[in-house]
This record gives sequence, structure tokens and C-alpha cells, in this order.
Amino acid sequence: MADSLARVRDEVVACRICPRLVRYRERIAGERKREFRSEEYWGRGVPGFGDPRARLVVVGLAPAAHGSNRTGRVFTGDRSAAFLVRAFYEAGFANQPTSLRRGDGLHYRDLYLTAAVRCAPPENRPTPTELAHCRPYLDRELRLLTNTRAILALGGVAWDAVREAAASVYGGPKPTTPFSHGTAATLGPGRPMRYASYHPSPQNTNTRKLTHAMLVELLERIRSGYTRVPASMGAR
Repeated sequence: MADSLARVRDEVVACRICPRLVRYRERIAGERKREFRSEEYWGRGVPGFGDPRARLVVVGLAPAAHGSNRTGRVFTGDRSAAFLVRAFYEAGFANQPTSLRRGDGLHYRDLYLTAAVRCAPPENRPTPTELAHCRPYLDRELRLLTNTRAILALGGVAWDAVREAAASVYGGPKPTTPFSHGTAATLGPGRPMRYASYHPSPQNTNTRKLTHAMLVELLERIRSGYTRVPASMGAR
């Protein structure tokens, strides 16, 4: 059977490979946060979401316990999502500035959003084994997103996950460029560029380590970079 983004989605939602993550996501879904007590939590793996013809792929860390693990859509329903999607909207990648719940009308244009790990991890810290178990999903998404010209990693863990996936999907040696906000690294001729941003977590945004202006500027710089490249250079 030919692979597809829909097939990856179904497998992510049904995945139970990592016992620690399964226990945690289901426990959180059962206990619930007081402010969301009346809601039914998703409590499963969270798939990627966005435009299948996207030229920009954005990779985060993992679902938040009371964000995506509750809503079932990547970067939806928490403060990180509010910060990130408002920047996507201002940069022209989203049709609205909010991401509150599945079915809220949000659509991405020229952008596909996914994550290195698909289940909420305790303390937002997946283990190396859990990252390795999830990496084939990212590999498959990158192979299926054939228009990709740029990959933006949100945070150091996502930066490393993209490095591993890039070597598998595009071939060649693993990139060695260290993580730093705004870094751009080539994956080789005719391959997407890899970019880095600080993760839009409250820890970074409340301290202004990452500001709205910084993220919008980076998104606009990424798009201006790949729109100057002839189409034949980005396609695979």
C-alpha cells in the first residue's frame, strides 16, 4: 500500500509503542486540569497538521499535556500555541491568529506543522528511546511533503530530530551545525534549508528570550529565502 499523510496520521493516533508515554497521556486525560474538567481529552498520539503542498515544514518538540494532548491537534489550546499561531498568521501562513480546538476553522497555507514526539511526555522531556521510536513518523512525513524547501525546528530537541531525519530522508552526512535561534544550515544542493528558533514555550516567551517580532522576522526571512530559489531546486 502506498504511503500517505493520512496513513501516517492514522498510525500516530493508534500508536502505543512507548509504555511510559501511553501511561502518562492517558493518566492526564483521565485526571484533567480543573479548567478543562468538562472537556473530553484526546489522550492519544497527535499527528501533524497543515498544507500537504507546503514549502515550509515546522517541527516542534511534543504535545503539551493540557494542550495538544487535550485537543488532539498539534500546537492547539495552550499558551505556546497562542504565541506560535499568532506569528504564523502575521507572517501569512495561517488564516486566523488563534488555535483553540479541532474544528475551529484554522487552516495553514504553505505550512505543515508537526513534532519530534507525538505523545505528551512527562515534564516535556522525552527519552532518547522515545525520540527514536517516533522518528520514522517524521521521516515519512518529510518524504511525503515533496514541495518542502525549508524546515524550521522549534528548540534544540527538534533541531536534533530534524538532523537525524534529514540524513535518512535526503541522504548524505548528518548536519553538524549547532543550535541557535535564527541559524540557517544547508542540507545539500537541491535540498531544503534547515532553520532554528527558540521554542515558543512560556519559559522563553515570558522572559522575552523569544519575542513575537523575532519569530515573525524569522518566518518572513525563511519564506523570502525559498521563494528566491527556482522551483526545480527545491523539488525532489
